[in-house]
Amino acid sequence: MRVAHFVHRYPPALGGSEAYFARLSRHLAQAGDRVTVFTTSALDLEAFWLPQGRRLPAGVTWEEGVEVRRYAPAWYFRGRRYVLKALSLPPLRTWQLLTMPCNPIAPGMWRDAGRSDPPFDVVHATAFPYGWVLASAARLARRLRVPFVVTPFLHLGDPDDPHDPSRRTYLSPALSTVLAEARRVFVQTDVERDALLRHGVPGEKLVLQGMGVDAPACTGGDRCRARAAWGVAPADVVVGHLANKSVEKGTVDLLRAAESAWAAGCRFRLVLAGPEMRNFLTFWEGYGAKDRVTRLGALDEACKRDFLAGLDVLAMPSRSDSFGLVFLEAWANGVPSLAYRAGGVPGVIRDGKDGILAGCGDVGALADGLRRLVEDAALRTRMGKAGWGRLAQEFRWEDKLELVRRVYGEIAQAPGHLG
Repeated sequence: MRVAHFVHRYPPALGGSEAYFARLSRHLAQAGDRVTVFTTSALDLEAFWLPQGRRLPAGVTWEEGVEVRRYAPAWYFRGRRYVLKALSLPPLRTWQLLTMPCNPIAPGMWRDAGRSDPPFDVVHATAFPYGWVLASAARLARRLRVPFVVTPFLHLGDPDDPHDPSRRTYLSPALSTVLAEARRVFVQTDVERDALLRHGVPGEKLVLQGMGVDAPACTGGDRCRARAAWGVAPADVVVGHLANKSVEKGTVDLLRAAESAWAAGCRFRLVLAGPEMRNFLTFWEGYGAKDRVTRLGALDEACKRDFLAGLDVLAMPSRSDSFGLVFLEAWANGVPSLAYRAGGVPGVIRDGKDGILAGCGDVGALADGLRRLVEDAALRTRMGKAGWGRLAQEFRWEDKLELVRRVYGEIAQAPGHLG
């Protein structure tokens, strides 16, 4: 098969959807398929809208058997977000996709998506809400009259809030047209599937997939080396957080909850790893317990293995995750997780069995969860083992990736390509 993948960023850019599409692309290439990735040259998300964001050179490279086309983001100027918001007001759905304020504006990607050479058998796009990338992919599929597939990685936010802004954004009328046009929609949890069914997406379009874990890639780290680097004694408890440090990923709420737990006499070290977003840095400036927190930047693979090996608890109270690969990586190391009951996470963590879930935005409940896990070593061990025990049955990458390839083959051979 000849497959076109559209994704907003691609490794070495860090992120769950980025890593997944790289893994899928490599898997298909190793199986003999020809894969072309259409992406931007952005390394940081902020490179979509700020000129100081890190970028790679634009152009075409071959990476592990995959053709990668990187397009430079454009349109940097003061007030960009407000201009795009105003431009998106006319109810023209493709135009609204192209003018979403969070977008990378990549004219070269749109231009090349309007061409019919080279041909492809399937076009697969991710991730919501990056409408420019999604609209470009749909354009190519229409031009070639081949099946269009989407993996939205929906951020559904707080399930108890009927007006949750994340859910409104991710299920906006413009993005809903992408779901309507797709021949198949890959969803990661039953939570995401049920949300789309309620939204009116036909059940026959939805493919429940889920993610996998590559245990050798995230285990075998040096616990002693990591904890020595953090200044942590062998018997001390370490709570780790691995994500873009931001309000959306729960970093700020975690810091608030940790401060509350420390004030109640709970003793642990908090280690934060990952790139730092502006809203985190603004909060950090006024944070009063900096001496109990270790800040790490983005981790390479070896450092990530050490980081996970050094933890006793993983805490990621994200408001914006459709799945959360890092929970599987923590379980591979026998580490339980603490998270918010938000997005697709309740479809991954079983509350009270392999982790603890707190109500979205409930910092007090988050602090209670921290205290329970920090103060009860037996609970940590039991939950970590429960998560580890699920990996071989439920979260095998080979199964997940072959499912995608099988769906590609079915829809590419079916009569009537257009969705």
